[in-house]
Amino acid sequence: MQVQLFFPFPSPSPPLPQTPTLIITPTLFSSLFFFFFFLVVLVLLSSHQRRQPKGKILPPGSMGWPYIGETLKFYTQNPDSFFANRRRRYGDTFKTHILGCPCVMISSPEAARIVLVTKAYLFKPTYPPSKEKMIGPEALFFHQGAYHARLKKLVLAAFLPSVIRGSVSEIEQIVLKFLPTWENTTINTLQEMKRYAFDVAMISAFGHKRDSEMKGIKQLYQCLEKGYNSMPLDLPGTPFHKAMKARKQLNETLRRLIQARRGNEKAGGGLMGNLLGAKNHKVDQLSDSQIADNVIGVIFAAHDTTASVLTWVLKYLHDNGDLLEAVTREQDGIQRKIIEENRRLTWDDTRHMPLTTRVIQETLRRASILSFTFREAVEDVEFEGYYIPKGWKVLPLFRTIHHCADFFPQPEKFDPSRFEVPLRPNTFIPFGNGVHSCPGSELAKLEMLVLLHHLTTSYRWQVVGDEDGIQYGPFPVPKRGLPVKVTPLQK
Repeated sequence: MQVQLFFPFPSPSPPLPQTPTLIITPTLFSSLFFFFFFLVVLVLLSSHQRRQPKGKILPPGSMGWPYIGETLKFYTQNPDSFFANRRRRYGDTFKTHILGCPCVMISSPEAARIVLVTKAYLFKPTYPPSKEKMIGPEALFFHQGAYHARLKKLVLAAFLPSVIRGSVSEIEQIVLKFLPTWENTTINTLQEMKRYAFDVAMISAFGHKRDSEMKGIKQLYQCLEKGYNSMPLDLPGTPFHKAMKARKQLNETLRRLIQARRGNEKAGGGLMGNLLGAKNHKVDQLSDSQIADNVIGVIFAAHDTTASVLTWVLKYLHDNGDLLEAVTREQDGIQRKIIEENRRLTWDDTRHMPLTTRVIQETLRRASILSFTFREAVEDVEFEGYYIPKGWKVLPLFRTIHHCADFFPQPEKFDPSRFEVPLRPNTFIPFGNGVHSCPGSELAKLEMLVLLHHLTTSYRWQVVGDEDGIQYGPFPVPKRGLPVKVTPLQK
């Protein structure tokens, strides 16, 4: 078969007897394709070489395909395999290319501390372009210096133990609303935990929420999150385009809410209340966009990750019956005390759950929902004998550190007793480290403890189906979101 492409030429006078044709055979087509592909690669390589000064050595590794890089491999396979294969081939520090960004991945505790703590000023927090645009450029995640310090102080103020201890009763009410809907039915654990975590995030972001306001925000956010890990192609029909459309609508909704609360002495509490009341003698109040971006950022940080961890907690407790019974005994003891004193669960009760807390810690280590965090070199950096160009992403690999047998013997075994003794510094960092560590970590642990208290003392769950394994999208979760049948305990 031949493909004919006709290129008409202007007819001179006198006219030529025949219009020439260009015959493109499959062989010629392949040759042209590879010729143009080769030109593209040469352009990319020459651009890359211009950025690499003579005598400087980039970390070893593969950059994958042009633009796409190794994104598909990274987000569709077991991250343990992705990291382990490259560590074996290139060492603890290697380069790659994901989500449109050239990256350097590091996998030793000492290197992670350099990037996150001791030389954090050289590596600003960042995300791939798609997430930066969807969360918002004014969010705490993407800044350093005075603006970051001011925002961090305001955000931390909303998540201090003295503040979130007052949220126990509200979180408990959410749990007591959800659990009866699970009775004697099969639920998708991940989706139910997302619903739970989102409601808790609403409290932390807005304080005492009004259902009419929150319903619209929730719907828009669910559209937004579907594009978080998409390639940043803003074309009609793409996940990124749909997400950006939802982001614009969400921004308008939040602006209306912010304007309604401005000037109100009781701004509604939560993070938004803190940000609305933020003023000092040097800086005016925060703008609407600054507040909106940071509210969305908190919801982003508090939603999928917490839901994924809780899904794994149920999986690990289900698979370790003796451990489940031990946790139940601990929670039953607290429940008896609550009944004797005729009260509800309190913050102090959650401080007396050592085994349940260790189960959560081991889940954070074993599942390692956040496989890494993104940083960006703010200037050309010499790092462990390698050259990292300004603008490249640097990813400390939490998952690889958490699964290292040197720090955690038999790392694939689920063993909460690991946390009965002090750990080697910088080997357990599920919430990051340094000035950019997660400010909501205590709230996340609190909502897990409250849920596990009521779940273990009143219910049991059985995984439906015999399909075992992990899916990545992008956080690692049990296959099919862990469908379980929940039944009340007979007491």
